[in-house]
Amino acid sequence: MRELQPINENVLLELEEKIGEQKTASGIIIPDSAKEKEAVGKVIALGDIEKPGISVGDTVLYKEYSGNKLEFDGKKYLIIPYEDVLAKVV
Repeated sequence: MRELQPINENVLLELEEKIGEQKTASGIIIPDSAKEKEAVGKVIALGDIEKPGISVGDTVLYKEYSGNKLEFDGKKYLIIPYEDVLAKVV
């Protein structure tokens, strides 16, 4: 089985895609390109981080334009530096 394992002080996040069109109260359809993307992801793996404040399975908030997006085995992931994790969702 293949899996991704971040190295150095990086964090691997799984991104969730919200499917479905959104409409305003007046019925205007908002295209995907105009939607604000949420900077939230689920921690899948951690690199070599000493005393991390997060663990695998946590949901975290990260800096909006951080990291590198990739698709692996049909899922969307983001690899970000540990210092770009802003908060843990509890």
